Amino acid sequence: MMIPIPDKMKEVMAHEGVVAIVTQGIEGPHMVNTWNSYLRISPDGKLLVPVGYMHVTENNLAQNPRVLITLGTREVEGSHGPGTGFFVEGTGTILDSGPTFDSTKGEFPWARAVLEIKVTTAKQTL
Repeated sequence: MMIPIPDKMKEVMAHEGVVAIVTQGIEGPHMVNTWNSYLRISPDGKLLVPVGYMHVTENNLAQNPRVLITLGTREVEGSHGPGTGFFVEGTGTILDSGPTFDSTKGEFPWARAVLEIKVTTAKQTL
């Protein structure tokens, strides 16, 4: 079941930081990176990631839609001081057409697709 993205995570997304995206394939786990500033939230609450390359990620998702993500920033107060992060679980789909893709492509002209994630867990880690 999809959950709403927590407000604290939205704060993290508003500041720069590295995002790690993990998928599982035949060869094992695969990780790619992007930036907090590239993440968006769709009107229906899904996490959106513009896709430049991510070909292995796309192939993995075709076999297993599970996605794990971490993101963080030092700019948002955490549970124990400066800096916080999130561990996110969900299911992902690569979209290369339709309104979600079109809006992503409009904002990120280099995007060949968009990774749409239905978030099922978002835990603050710091």
